[in-house]
Amino acid sequence: MQPNSNNAEKKPADRLLKSPGKRDRGPVNFKTKIAGYEGEIMAIATKNVVTAQRTTTIIQAVEIMTREGFRRLPLVDPGTHRLRGIVTVSDIIDFMGGGDKFNLVQVKHGGNFLAAVNEELREIMTSQPVAMPVTGSIADAVDIIINRNVGGLPITDAEGTLKGIVTERDVMKVLATEHSGRKVEDVMRSSVRVTGPDTPIGSVCREMVTCRFRRLPVVVDDVLCGIVTATDIMSYLGKGRAFEQLTTGDSAEVMGAPVRSLLSGELYTTTPDRNIHDIAVDMIKKRVGAFPVIEDSHLVGLVTEYDLVKAFAEG
Repeated sequence: MQPNSNNAEKKPADRLLKSPGKRDRGPVNFKTKIAGYEGEIMAIATKNVVTAQRTTTIIQAVEIMTREGFRRLPLVDPGTHRLRGIVTVSDIIDFMGGGDKFNLVQVKHGGNFLAAVNEELREIMTSQPVAMPVTGSIADAVDIIINRNVGGLPITDAEGTLKGIVTERDVMKVLATEHSGRKVEDVMRSSVRVTGPDTPIGSVCREMVTCRFRRLPVVVDDVLCGIVTATDIMSYLGKGRAFEQLTTGDSAEVMGAPVRSLLSGELYTTTPDRNIHDIAVDMIKKRVGAFPVIEDSHLVGLVTEYDLVKAFAEG
């Protein structure tokens, strides 16, 4: 997916447009310093977890996640509070047009988006989420987050009852207490897919699901003009803006809007020479999951919470 451009001249961002956007992230071999993080996982976890049930509707869940600023919502039994599944922002993007879960809209409801969003979460949830026990350590969480590329982990007791949740950001807060000599250019992803402001939201959803990432920088003529995240797309639905596009209720009206309509005024960026500790602190303060990396006014990479957790874990 690349912005429209009639300029045949090679630009610095051309390598970004043609890059695969993924790297082989083989298993991480931890250095001994990570073994020092053997504290109970519950010490850094969120204990009062906002949850839903498998019978909660998709639109209700999206509204909860949008209001709370969550990327994931554990699903539990109402009586026992046992973990039964999880719905993530990636599941929502898949449902909105990105992947197989879009069949719920297209096939079951004949493209009627208004009908599909009132289906129950059991139709799109991840039924066996990666979780960890209350007895687990912070090092265990780091291991799972990095080697299984999971952004959030429900925590359960021996009976399967949900006791908490721990995220990439929680782990990064712990690891970032130690300073590092590494710079952004040492850990950033230099292979970054980008998109243009006129790309339909549905196309961005498909790109995110296919390539398994949660954000796309938006570029015009080699200039970064924003970044669109899976959370932005979910919020488009959760805040009701998607329904303003509807006249017939068809999903094409929702997903055909240009991605430029999702871009906010705030755009946080960084440069290759900054220390990763400082970037981690900035991400935590600003509550964002990634910074585009800019050099000489050009986009040269992207650094995410995952990249920072991995870098701190490697030492």
